[in-house]
Amino acid sequence: MIPPGSAIGVLGSGQLGRMFAIAARQMGYRVHTYSPDSDTPTGQVADVEIQAPYEDLDAIRAFASNVAAVTFEFENVPAATAAAAEAMAPVRPSGQILHTTQHRLREKTFLQHQGFPVTPFQAIRSASEIRSTGILKTAGFGYDGKGQFRITSLDQAQTAWDAIHTSEAVLEQLVDFECEFSIVAARSEDGNFVHYAPSRNDHVNGILDVSVAPFEAPAEAIEITRAVLESLNVVGVLCVEFFLTRSGKILINELAPRPHNSGHLTIDACRTSQFEQQLRAVCGLPLGSTDMFRPAAMANLLGDIWHKGEPNWAAALAHPGVKLHLYGKLEPRSGRKMGHLTATSNNAEQLVRQARAGL
Repeated sequence: MIPPGSAIGVLGSGQLGRMFAIAARQMGYRVHTYSPDSDTPTGQVADVEIQAPYEDLDAIRAFASNVAAVTFEFENVPAATAAAAEAMAPVRPSGQILHTTQHRLREKTFLQHQGFPVTPFQAIRSASEIRSTGILKTAGFGYDGKGQFRITSLDQAQTAWDAIHTSEAVLEQLVDFECEFSIVAARSEDGNFVHYAPSRNDHVNGILDVSVAPFEAPAEAIEITRAVLESLNVVGVLCVEFFLTRSGKILINELAPRPHNSGHLTIDACRTSQFEQQLRAVCGLPLGSTDMFRPAAMANLLGDIWHKGEPNWAAALAHPGVKLHLYGKLEPRSGRKMGHLTATSNNAEQLVRQARAGL
């Protein structure tokens, strides 16, 4: 067990690291963050902010030698970086999990070989290999709809390949789905498992727009989630994103080995937030209760909201059931996640949408 007062290192410095750092400091831990940037969302609340390239392995080893354990807040950390950190301190989840989940082809191949239900896919390494319609995605370094091209005609094959700028991609079959949902779960080093209520997720332009929980997902989704964490030997938090097809089947869309955007509502709606849960798992503490106090919904706030100036925060917060979380990002840009609103009530989705519309 890593006791309070210890320093925990975070690779990455965005909003997930920020919310992790807030949870960690509430429990008496110190937080060190490492990324190529300065004055970051995580750095603003961490005890130590290290600005250096991920490729500087000497700096990574020095960073890891000054903390009791290392975790990460996004997947696009090079595998060599995680390995260098692991030479000096425990990395949770492990660098091997990061290596698998940061690359769509590796991730989907792993899930398929383990017998999990996944969207039909094929590896693509040139435009000539595109012989069906579907969603063409970069194999690595894609998020929030970036690095994707929807192919509706084979005439688009070359255009799609040129658009995603990669040497390796995945072509996924289009899924006739009723909705998307996700389950955030955690697993401790001794194998204990907890999960949060499933969230139904609505996306706009490939970016999560609104999440609503609890969502009545098929019961097998929980067991699949548990099996995924066990098969990867996860120590930490991992989110499984699912499609629910119109025929009632569930398919795994992708994995995120960290707290997830759809789990942000756990801060205001659950006994233990996903970020405190990440800390507990990383430090070997007992996993916390995932009980929800009330139904909840979360709406992302993108940089587009600022295009007419400062948003009307008073209007958004007029209802006592609405909470505001801003990430400390210095420059609002179109499509950039700047914060989120959470509502807790029996009509949480309507409330959070109204609050955001008031901005």
